[in-house]
Amino acid sequence: MALALNWLGYASACLAVAGCAQSVIGAGLIAAFRRSEKRRIARPESPVLPLPAVTVLKPLHGDEPLLEDALRSFCEQDYPEYQIVFGVQRQDDTAIAIVRRLATEYPERDIALMIDGTTHGTNRKIANLINMYPSAKHDILVISDSDIHVQRDYLRHVVATLSQPNVGLVTTLYAGLPASSSTVREFAASQINHNFMPGVMMSRMLGRQDCLGATMALKRALLERVGGLGALADHVADDAVLGQLVRAHGKAIALAPCMTWTTVAEPTAGHMIEHELRWGRTVKNVEPVGYGLSAIQLPLFWSSVVLFCCWPARWALWFFLCVWAVRVLAALMIDRCLGRLSPSVYGLFPLREWLSAAIMVGSARGQRVEWRGQTLHIRRAAPITPPIQPVEPGD
Repeated sequence: MALALNWLGYASACLAVAGCAQSVIGAGLIAAFRRSEKRRIARPESPVLPLPAVTVLKPLHGDEPLLEDALRSFCEQDYPEYQIVFGVQRQDDTAIAIVRRLATEYPERDIALMIDGTTHGTNRKIANLINMYPSAKHDILVISDSDIHVQRDYLRHVVATLSQPNVGLVTTLYAGLPASSSTVREFAASQINHNFMPGVMMSRMLGRQDCLGATMALKRALLERVGGLGALADHVADDAVLGQLVRAHGKAIALAPCMTWTTVAEPTAGHMIEHELRWGRTVKNVEPVGYGLSAIQLPLFWSSVVLFCCWPARWALWFFLCVWAVRVLAALMIDRCLGRLSPSVYGLFPLREWLSAAIMVGSARGQRVEWRGQTLHIRRAAPITPPIQPVEPGD
């Protein structure tokens, strides 16, 4: 028994070291991304001339925390011609008042509001987008979640990236922005900033091209060629499916060189756990192997296993403390890049990682998720095969 525990401890120590390396490399990649973003702001590249008109599609559902701030950031874009189409599915949706207030405050903006409860498939967000789609005036479409905050040059970066050769879809990296300084919201933001973001950057470094729902920008012709929004209507992970469709049609998914932020609004620990379980089950069904391998992002969990298996060996305690220190330093590097520190979370990192490990175990079973009052059953998407005819170069 003791020998088995020792071997488990040594194996966990290897995973913890690998996790520390991933944390440091991921933090370095985020720092490099932010430095590159700042250089572009200081020395902007020659714009694509003339800048094409853009339609931004914003599906809404209720008055979420910081919603007005998020929507306002889209109304204040430094871009010559763009339309914003907001969509809700109920006449009494509390987001309507915010949209109308912004339309009054920004009369120079081309703002449209669609109220249509028609259902299309099981994904209500996609149903909302399908109802909004006929109002889109322009051929470049930027689909963005309601809780996303952006800087004034966001559209310029997205359009410039989309103009690059063979790029069919543009997405953006996003960080967590707590709606308040509550421990629960800081905890949830830590999962995004200190685990998810480094993982995304590592994946891209290794050649993966995932689509993130914070931004999905593409040309109308390509969207219609891959099956339109209707092809996403029965999928919970609509962003992942859209990315698969675009790649199957021979086009690349590029990351725009600008950071965006998503509001972290979970009011209680129960809501946070429910949200993370929904995300975990969704990712597990879309990419089960990758989701399982993401356990390497929890070095403090693995080092605590080392502590348990090898106790009372003094080296195990020092190993645990060293791993903790590495995690804090990597988090500090990321938080400095984002312009906000979260010291209250650093002391709770072991608890955060044990919770993340429990979420992974809970995600391994079950296909049901709760989302905005709707129960959805996740099903594994069938493999998407390339089309017989390639996409036209201009799509």
